[in-house]
Amino acid sequence: MSLTKDLVEKVREKNPAEPEFHQAVEEVMESLEPTVERHPEFVKANIYERIVEPDRAILFRVPWVDDRGSVRVQKGFRVQFNNAIGPYKGGLRFHPSVNLGIIKFLGFEQVFKNSLTTLPMGAGKGGSDFDPKGKSDAEVMRFCQAFMRELFRHVGPDTDVPAGDIGVGGREIGYLFGYYKKLMNEHTGVLTGKGLDYGGSLIRPEATGYGAVYFAAEMLNVNGESLEGKTALVSGSGNVAQFTCEKLLDLGAKPVSLSDSSGYIYDEAGIDREKLAFVMDLKNIRRGRIKEYAEKYTSAVYTPVDPGLDYNPLWNHKADAAFPCATQNEINEKDARNLVSNGVRVISEGANMPTTAEGINVFMDNNVLYGLGKAANAGGVAVSGLEMSQNSLRLSWSREEVDQKLHGIMKAIHKAAYETSEAYGDPGNYPLGANIAGFLKVAKAMVACGVV
Repeated sequence: MSLTKDLVEKVREKNPAEPEFHQAVEEVMESLEPTVERHPEFVKANIYERIVEPDRAILFRVPWVDDRGSVRVQKGFRVQFNNAIGPYKGGLRFHPSVNLGIIKFLGFEQVFKNSLTTLPMGAGKGGSDFDPKGKSDAEVMRFCQAFMRELFRHVGPDTDVPAGDIGVGGREIGYLFGYYKKLMNEHTGVLTGKGLDYGGSLIRPEATGYGAVYFAAEMLNVNGESLEGKTALVSGSGNVAQFTCEKLLDLGAKPVSLSDSSGYIYDEAGIDREKLAFVMDLKNIRRGRIKEYAEKYTSAVYTPVDPGLDYNPLWNHKADAAFPCATQNEINEKDARNLVSNGVRVISEGANMPTTAEGINVFMDNNVLYGLGKAANAGGVAVSGLEMSQNSLRLSWSREEVDQKLHGIMKAIHKAAYETSEAYGDPGNYPLGANIAGFLKVAKAMVACGVV
């Protein structure tokens, strides 16, 4: 058995009941097999085994009081995975599905994603099984304050800088940051995704969605094409999906779908700027359900989730491009085959690991331009890194400056992934190129720092 395959088996054995983490490690290690022979120094320093183990995993209790005066208890997590190239950096996720395996998978992905951005950021991830859906602002505030009462001991602007993720938007970041300031008596850039009035960066809410579209545009550009006139399927309806739609419209494409946990809408006429503004108000202000879109716009059809199906019907429509922006493993093998048979030729992942291993194989076998999440959705953490820089410098860059820097970073990520895939003998294999390019930088830093 090869070194990387043997390591995957060890990870499964040592980390039972963590399927998402196993999946993430297997996907990366499969790509890294060609580096074993070229870099004997990595084998000697046991980098491959070291890089799959987090520096530390912090688990804690989060007691809080709901609006009825009842004491509730949630689980809190922060996994600090690797700080070889900079402070730990990665989001917080508040969702009932959160467990240690989910957080480890996200933190592991973050190692390579952050490395690809060209910015000096290590990798971490955290969160809780708290569900902000249906909670009042007061309940969310009390929970965030209780969460920060433990988290503050483990984070700092030069140690670990969390951000938002699923269930953690501007409201939650504000409550978390406000309580950190109270506890520490200092105003530092310990969190990113902050509001513009208290240290946030322009373009940060838009960054992940914009970046995914920029990456898709780069993949098409290499092949002499553009997004102009192309139809795009988009899943999700949060920040990432919303701003994916916005940038698609900017570049002349037509987004036709959005979704949430209850179902999805398909609008053959296209989601134009007026309709997108409705979605932003629906999701960001009124916190409603996506089915209300179909109630307002007769051109749209709403399809509720059917747990009995072995595929997601959202991915079974004619289109040229697809942007999965919801959650992990939302595209399985059957979904991937439906996408290919419906004419989709470019996939750019706005979510983390939204495609199963079997789905990825379908894309690669059919020569689909496949931008995996750790490359395609790195725009969010890239602008988080730019927010850290602005906080350290005590200044604020303009919207145009930040967008220009984001675009440049996404171009650099695409170039690194593409050129590395060429260097390792498989041009256009973005998973191979992105994984190896991200790994090499971290591995070299780990070797240079010795056994720590």
